[in-house]
Amino acid sequence: MNIRLALAQINSCVGDIAGNTNNIVRHIEQAKANGADIICFPEMAITGYPPEDLLLKKSFIKDNINSLKEIKKASGSLIVIVGFVDYKSCAYNAAAIIQNNEIRGIYRKTRLPNYGVFDEDRYFQPGKETTVFKAGDITFGVNICEDIWYSGNPTKKQVTKGNAGLIVNISSSPYHTEKPVLRENMLKERAKQYSCVIGFCNMVGGQDELVFDGSSSVISKSGEVISRAKSFEEKLLITDLDGRELVMPYKKKTGRQEVKTIKLEPIKKKDKRRIKSSKSRFYNEENEILRALITGTRDYVRKNGFKKVVIGLSGGIDSALVAVIAQEALGSQNVVGILMPSEISSKGSVKDSKLLSRNLNIKNITVPIQDIFNSYLDGLSELFKNTALNEAEENLQARIRGNILMALSNKFGHLVLTTGNKSEMSVGYATLYGDMAGGFAVIKDIPKTLVYMLAKSYNKSSKKDIIPKTIITKEPSAELRPDQKDTDTLPPYEELDRILKLYIEDDLGIKEIIKSGENKDLTEKIVKMVDKNEYKRRQSPPGIKITTKAFGKDRRMPITSRYK
Repeated sequence: MNIRLALAQINSCVGDIAGNTNNIVRHIEQAKANGADIICFPEMAITGYPPEDLLLKKSFIKDNINSLKEIKKASGSLIVIVGFVDYKSCAYNAAAIIQNNEIRGIYRKTRLPNYGVFDEDRYFQPGKETTVFKAGDITFGVNICEDIWYSGNPTKKQVTKGNAGLIVNISSSPYHTEKPVLRENMLKERAKQYSCVIGFCNMVGGQDELVFDGSSSVISKSGEVISRAKSFEEKLLITDLDGRELVMPYKKKTGRQEVKTIKLEPIKKKDKRRIKSSKSRFYNEENEILRALITGTRDYVRKNGFKKVVIGLSGGIDSALVAVIAQEALGSQNVVGILMPSEISSKGSVKDSKLLSRNLNIKNITVPIQDIFNSYLDGLSELFKNTALNEAEENLQARIRGNILMALSNKFGHLVLTTGNKSEMSVGYATLYGDMAGGFAVIKDIPKTLVYMLAKSYNKSSKKDIIPKTIITKEPSAELRPDQKDTDTLPPYEELDRILKLYIEDDLGIKEIIKSGENKDLTEKIVKMVDKNEYKRRQSPPGIKITTKAFGKDRRMPITSRYK
């Protein structure tokens, strides 16, 4: 007998319990229409993930538990596995197993991650009980995200003590570069290690700075991918499994019962034609990162109630890439580019910005800032008397531009997308309340060298120079003084990004970086700039995380520190 397994890779919004529940019920009905026997939803699908301190509100937990009533009503004979927050004198990250309009069992997550972006120890107690579910001849185990990353329990017990031939893992596993392949390789290893089929159901979509790629899959006992959902899209992945492959040899249990077995109604035999498994391919690295940025931008804008975004277009590579991502995420009609030239701005920058706008079919507006800049200088002339020109006058231009963008945001309700990259943000090559002013920092975790790679990759996949070649080939400049170049202040970005990765993402100290072959003086200079500018980064908008060590939750450095 075939078992039809449905993995509902859905996009839940934190706190939208009613909306998430409706989405769950809609997918249950879709699974029924497709003849599914079991449907799984991601970790904490009802609440969205991570709800953070909403979990400290008893009303929030109560509402999430009450929403199970609607899901129970929709279940029928279908076995529904859905992530929620359980509460029995304390909170648990849990999965409800529902059949025939009843909760037949609850599994509570046993391994609570407390590193990087995760704070589960703050909110939950670990589950103590290992459970399997028996539906006729088929026995399956349910566990949650981190539970399967470790070799051993609970998966080991569910298979070897509970006779589970199928392990269903529901997850909200966030994306970073190379994560989809790394995660799937781990699942393959677990399937081979315990000789069981694994159904992995992952969240998809953006939540604040996190992006969930989905990439849900079914893995055979031999570690082969049977089916895989397309990354970064909602999908109901339906897979037919040979029921004989899921029946484990009977093992006589002796002594204390280590695994609790909960009996469900047997899965009814149905006459149904076996469906062909769908196996989407992973994106290549550049396209995968672009999809993550597009997904994160789309969901941040829409889930926070905005319709349109406004971007300052400078004629540089960073603002061009942000405009591309915004247009892909929201559509041309919802992106407005603002050109704010001064006397220092090159004609080429204005021309390139207008050409980019035409290529993307986005509206562009020109607001010259020279007269405003002159009025600032007049107003400050007495205070600045007898002082040399320096960054103060230069940065006035950036702050004027920030003011204009924020004024348009206030007036028309558009969200300002900032355009600073990780290289600049790391060393403080950005102006507080100027180019850092805005609501969302799209490429905050994208080093400058990667910005160029993504721009070239986008043009290649578009088979057209959507981002004009002149933007990609011109030497980077903030254009805040005549003939200014980024290299006046910074080393070449290839060198800068290499050292930044070693210091920020690999957590190496100065001596270790120098030992790896980097220049001593340059390393010390860059590390000093990074440490000095923590106060700036704390004031920057949230931005999409795509590396293992993004600024924010991943990297929590003190502002005040004398450690060298």
